[in-house]
Amino acid sequence: MEIIRLNARSDIPLKFQNTPIEELILYQNFNAPHKTYTFARLLVGMCMDNRKQLKIPENFAYIIRTGGANLRCSEFYVSYAVAVGGVNYIALIAHDRCGMVDLALKMQPFIEGLSRLENWTPEQVREHFLNHAPKYEIEDETEFVLAECKRLSAEYKGVTVVPLYYTLDDNKLSMIAE
Repeated sequence: MEIIRLNARSDIPLKFQNTPIEELILYQNFNAPHKTYTFARLLVGMCMDNRKQLKIPENFAYIIRTGGANLRCSEFYVSYAVAVGGVNYIALIAHDRCGMVDLALKMQPFIEGLSRLENWTPEQVREHFLNHAPKYEIEDETEFVLAECKRLSAEYKGVTVVPLYYTLDDNKLSMIAE
């Protein structure tokens, strides 16, 4: 697996030129002037992390934000974007320093944080964490997004699903290649 930096428009692979994937990269990495859209051009699946912000115009994309860009519990929303929204492209965006990596190491802060609420005891929070964390923990951001792309490509044949990588330090998108 390789992260391919997109430092110039010519770095965008030919197969994505003149597609919504190229438009997304041009907006994010090169501050391309915003066009006006009346309908979404693609679906973006990305992490819920508050440190990430896309520089895209209104109506350009459906966006599903979940921990680690994990769309396993969002299939209906993906289907809606494809069926009703008519999108033919999905960009799945991983990012560096994702909080869903090594989730087990965050159990104690999770327990302490949620236990501050009146209706959660530390024991309830611990059980909640142990019941749910294994479903959402990812080992490696890029490997996970590649696997999600393969899964979604098999589920939605004819839709182009592209793995991208967001770097927090510069807010730029890169391609993920196997």
